[in-house]
Amino acid sequence: AVRQLAAGIAGRDIEPIGLGKVNGRYFCFHTGVGYDAAVVREVERRASLKRWLGHPLFIYASARTWLVGYDRTVAPFSVHSPNAADVDGFFTVVLNTNPYTYLGNRPLDLSPAATLDRGLVAVTFRSMKVSAILGGLGSALRGGGVTPSDTLDVRTDLRELTIEHRAEAPREGFPYQLDGDYLGETRRLEFTHVPEAVRLVRPQQV
Repeated sequence: AVRQLAAGIAGRDIEPIGLGKVNGRYFCFHTGVGYDAAVVREVERRASLKRWLGHPLFIYASARTWLVGYDRTVAPFSVHSPNAADVDGFFTVVLNTNPYTYLGNRPLDLSPAATLDRGLVAVTFRSMKVSAILGGLGSALRGGGVTPSDTLDVRTDLRELTIEHRAEAPREGFPYQLDGDYLGETRRLEFTHVPEAVRLVRPQQV
């Protein structure tokens, strides 16, 4: 690995990449808001099992959270971005890269527009109905990204985005996670895209 890295530096195979930033903290891959973060919270409660169970633990956590660990009746937040109508959501993933994750060896492809040299992508599930969730995830597994619909909002090439708690929601805030780290609950998230935030060396075969 060191030889490949040194070869990349020697060959000047270095390029800048963009990062996402939310409430002052950078992320490289994604930020999960709402249901997604609640699933990560459930997994972290059983962190000692994560190494051994892997994907089955995430599937269990997803099912348990959907059944008893997350309010599916009132959308907890609203999503605001320039030049688009506000939407209420139960589950938003703000992407800086794609795929979002893997199910076994299958990539969960939410949006091919999420790349290191473009703006952020926000995918918001506006319903927690099984048909809405499975329909969106099904298209992600087939590749090519999810398809916008009445229950699924997709925004690409974002330079800024704000997610705010809704007064109608019963809880005082909503959960969120950055690159897989659960960070608790909040009432407001302010996102920006930072182009050319870091310089990336591409390793070369030697």
